[in-house]
Amino acid sequence: MTTASWQAVTALVDQVRRALHDYVRSQDHPVTRDEAAEAQGISRNLAAFHLDKLVAAGLLQARYEAPSDQPRGRGRTPKVYEAAPGCISLTIPERRYDLIGEILAQAVAEDPTDARSAALRLAEQRGATIGREATRPDTVASLLDELGFEPVDADELIRLRNCPFHRLAVQQTELVCGLNQAFVTGLLDGLGRTDLRARLAPTPGACCVQIRPA
Repeated sequence: MTTASWQAVTALVDQVRRALHDYVRSQDHPVTRDEAAEAQGISRNLAAFHLDKLVAAGLLQARYEAPSDQPRGRGRTPKVYEAAPGCISLTIPERRYDLIGEILAQAVAEDPTDARSAALRLAEQRGATIGREATRPDTVASLLDELGFEPVDADELIRLRNCPFHRLAVQQTELVCGLNQAFVTGLLDGLGRTDLRARLAPTPGACCVQIRPA
């Protein structure tokens, strides 16, 4: 589970902060501190404090900009806020439907006549890319944990307690389990772990893939 997701959720626990966030998102223009304060009936200093907390949590973005409908004065250019691009999701246990959705969409676009084969190939390629781009000397387990698989080491066997694509795996078990295996195979390859293999070993309540010595 990413730290950013938790920070975003905790930032919105405060009711005033949540109201400010919703107000800024609902506007079609960047919002100044004065406007936000007036809209919520709070002081400018309190609005500034909460707005900056929302920026730190990645929910809003800020910059200095003079209002387009007012002549620029001699004072400081006001700070304005607007919704940050993208989205933040938090699921327990972690799900990565965005990842599998990207793979499947690209597969259909590249080879609509045999999207299944294309998806398996792309899943392995995506896993290999993530493995190669690891920014620190990740162990297999630590990288799988970051991806939401909840790995457990046990006697030369790595079990994956969580399937990040659980809902789809229930509906399309054979397809999604195959994509899981291809993805983990690519990940091992990207990490240079030729001593390990990803094998299908369906287990109730866990991921269908296990990692064993080659």
